[in-house]
Amino acid sequence: MTTKFIGVREFRQSLSTLYKKAQKNDTRYIILNKNTPVFEVRPLNNKDATLEQLLATSTEARADAKAGRVYKLENIEKELGIT
Repeated sequence: MTTKFIGVREFRQSLSTLYKKAQKNDTRYIILNKNTPVFEVRPLNNKDATLEQLLATSTEARADAKAGRVYKLENIEKELGIT
């Protein structure tokens, strides 16, 4: 999966085009507001598309966050060379 960073304005103006590209090219978009990531948009594949799988994934993510298994924004930016 390819990851691209785009601004909120570009995302809003190009939503229909971006979702088609995301599905076709398996692209994940990190949406930035003033160079700060605010949310992620990624295509669902057939494996992810069931409600049960989505529930399990979000339950697992909440458990990870509660246990402190998270990445700090500063560490992600450093890893990506953004800072």
